[in-house]
Amino acid sequence: MASVKIISIGAMAANPDWGEKEPVRTGHATTTLIETDSKRILIDPGLPSSIIAARLSERADMAPADITHVFLTSFHPEARRGIEAFDGADWLISEAEREAIGVPMAQSFKLAVERGHEEQAEALKEDIAVLQRFEPAEDSLDDGVDLFPLPGVTPGLCGLLVSTGTYTTLVCGDAIPTAYTLENGTVHRGALDIEQARESFKEAIEIADVLVLGRDNLVVNPVRGPF
Repeated sequence: MASVKIISIGAMAANPDWGEKEPVRTGHATTTLIETDSKRILIDPGLPSSIIAARLSERADMAPADITHVFLTSFHPEARRGIEAFDGADWLISEAEREAIGVPMAQSFKLAVERGHEEQAEALKEDIAVLQRFEPAEDSLDDGVDLFPLPGVTPGLCGLLVSTGTYTTLVCGDAIPTAYTLENGTVHRGALDIEQARESFKEAIEIADVLVLGRDNLVVNPVRGPF
């Protein structure tokens, strides 16, 4: 049976719900650990490698080498800042996100090279190398751990739906970033496709008893109520 544990609570660089229009802090995704009988899946290691390793030790008594799989809900830099700490794990992302990000990134790299923008080209080259390491995730990562597409904020944003026996937990990523957006029914204001993001929001709150928010804590779904 799968279990879910928060390793690190995320934060938004600029939270529009607090009236912030420019970054005032370092943004990072909420990092979650899913354990099954055979796998230890870390989701969105958004903090730097040394810090996420410390959080993993504090919260789960584990080292990076204990993680078998890393899953990204999206390829956003704030969801993968600490990825290099997990070099021994399998790196997974939804196929839709991998394809949607990869093609324009390659095009941007080619253009940067042609225009002689060396710093931009080098940064893109590094990101491309990271993306190439990621394998498309299968529909199910293990018994009771299934992909749950939540496109809109990014083209292939994808959560994980976890059955713990008596209730279901959905790791939402930035599809539902904070408790405020959950309570007020608002979508991420930087969403690529607002209407699609709204539909994903609706599907998220219809399916799960518990929600792990992309930049916040684990919360009971207010629509479904206590259980």
